[in-house]
Amino acid sequence: METITNRPFNDITVGDTCQRKHTVTRQDLILFASVSGDHNPVHLDAEYAATTPFNGQIAHGMFTGALISAALAMDLPGPGTVYLGQTLSFRKPVMIGDELTVVLTVSSKHDSKPVVTLECNVSNQHGKVVATGEATVMAPTEKMTISAPELPAIRIGD
Repeated sequence: METITNRPFNDITVGDTCQRKHTVTRQDLILFASVSGDHNPVHLDAEYAATTPFNGQIAHGMFTGALISAALAMDLPGPGTVYLGQTLSFRKPVMIGDELTVVLTVSSKHDSKPVVTLECNVSNQHGKVVATGEATVMAPTEKMTISAPELPAIRIGD
């Protein structure tokens, strides 16, 4: 079982960073569409998507946003983090097979509340920036190491 450790507010300094990678799969798009209700064929229908300016299926923009959320929840600050807000700008399409790298950088800390602002940058395997933004979170105040819950296997039938 995987354990995850947070960085409490008092241990976070401006300039702290973390990095998280994920390779986008067809299954990611199907699962995200199922959960979100966004069934736009540009994400799910390879034949249709080939006729678009993208020349293929692209990931939902908010799928990339969800990867940022995962980095906040799992890495910086980590478990106990409460998401307060997010701005996002999508710069380039994300294709099936892209290896995305999320980089979070602490840009500011509130003086009296455990609130942290982080710059969010997501790039693909070619070093091209696909999304940028800023997240505001309430950081945990106590250090903790917890076991990450195990998720059930999910099977998609074709």
